[in-house]
Amino acid sequence: MADKIDREITLDLVRVTEAAALTSSLYLGMGDKNAVDQAAVDAMRGMLDYIEIKGTVIIGEGEKDEAPMLYIGEKVGTWEEGDEEYDIAVDPIDGTRLVAYGLPNAISVMLLAEKGKLAYLPTFYSYKLAVGPELKGLLDIRSSIRENLRVAAAALKVPISEITVVVLNRDRHNKIIEEIREVGARIKLIGDGDIAAALATAMPDSGVDIYIGIGGSPEAVLAAGALRTLGGELQVQLWPQNEEEKEKLIQEGWDLDKVYFTEDLAGGENVLFSATGVTDGDFLKGVHFYKGKAITESLVMRSKTKTIRRITTYHDLEHKTIRLKSTEGDLKLLSINKTREDYMGGGI
Repeated sequence: MADKIDREITLDLVRVTEAAALTSSLYLGMGDKNAVDQAAVDAMRGMLDYIEIKGTVIIGEGEKDEAPMLYIGEKVGTWEEGDEEYDIAVDPIDGTRLVAYGLPNAISVMLLAEKGKLAYLPTFYSYKLAVGPELKGLLDIRSSIRENLRVAAAALKVPISEITVVVLNRDRHNKIIEEIREVGARIKLIGDGDIAAALATAMPDSGVDIYIGIGGSPEAVLAAGALRTLGGELQVQLWPQNEEEKEKLIQEGWDLDKVYFTEDLAGGENVLFSATGVTDGDFLKGVHFYKGKAITESLVMRSKTKTIRRITTYHDLEHKTIRLKSTEGDLKLLSINKTREDYMGGGI
């Protein structure tokens, strides 16, 4: 019975990330990051009302006084008698800027785990190292980049010059980028979307071997949930942004030298993960509109069975409805698009 419930919830998760991807894609290339995020949050939160669970948002849009929906601690789902309890992590859009400017690799992401099995990381940023199954257990985030690349090349039986490392293109990564170049490995710089980058290390034919750098802590937990099924590994260390934050963490008893591994971040027997592409990327196609249809591509995973499903869905625009939390009702995607046109001043 529990296995049947898991399968049904898995399909529900896909509908949630599809809805967030579809609504946010209406703002593709419009240059408005806030509109992209608001559209995704509204649809994701609305669709969560339909899932027959007792869900608590552990990783979301922020604390209650900062975010009206998907805030940390918010209760989602039907909360009927007999519903299972889950902890939930969401990123309605990983890469709002990517959608706003029509750039690749934006995705909508959601993660479910048993109650108490998703980690809380007290820093906004973390230092992260992600690898696929072939390098799992071999690299060490505490080692030098030179040493990790040497080990990776030996394990993969290729010269270091054939190793590709993904790094967020940020000033804070200048030293990392310089070290990688000195060793002779290839670098793929990305503007945003480090969940997709971490997952790409474990996807066949992605051309990516390692992801390294400082990025969002919530994204680390979401990536760990997917890597549980993909067989990859994520290593994380807390990264305080300044001395004041560092001292505060030490006083609270946090160990800044501790390394968090994949199952420390997303533990338990069963982790369910769903991601839907918003813009075309390394492992998911984005939302495409064609002859009265909206086409989405999603990945959904269950760590318990190591099942990975790639789902292509065709949504008929005459009939496709999405529940928005702001209206507490189902609206046709076409009418949501009309609202977008009004918002943007007349549409296209």
